Amino acid sequence: MSDLASIAPAFVEMAHKIVWCNVATVDKKGRPRSRILHPIWEWDGENLVGWIATGPTPTKLAHLQASPFVSCNYWTPDHDTCVAECAASWVEDAAGKAAVWDKLANGPAPVGYDPAIIPGWENSESPGFIGMRLDPWRLRVMPGAAMLTGEGVQVWQR
Repeated sequence: MSDLASIAPAFVEMAHKIVWCNVATVDKKGRPRSRILHPIWEWDGENLVGWIATGPTPTKLAHLQASPFVSCNYWTPDHDTCVAECAASWVEDAAGKAAVWDKLANGPAPVGYDPAIIPGWENSESPGFIGMRLDPWRLRVMPGAAMLTGEGVQVWQR
């Protein structure tokens, strides 16, 4: 089992290279549902936090109310994979939404982008825009070659 300081940089590097991930939630009946989202991750040497700009759809709102956890799974065709299992919370206050917007608008390529390209998102105060904070409790980073050798897999759990 890796410590967070050794796995977080490898996770961020792989996640930011892949950019898009499958994010799964669970409804109040325990049924999974997934969608593709675009998190940006921040590692400050002690804490890893993910941020997502998204829409507050009835499905997402209900799922996180029923179970405030998500699974973020990244994959490449050469089978590099990384997964973050996270506690998820909404960022709904004006200052928080502006901060999430700014993280994405000024983020490094290729994960940084202008959120205003999304229809209905003129700025962080747009009604269809909300932020989501991700606090990982488990990470796994697996280079594709590890499928054959078993070497290089890193796992961390709080």
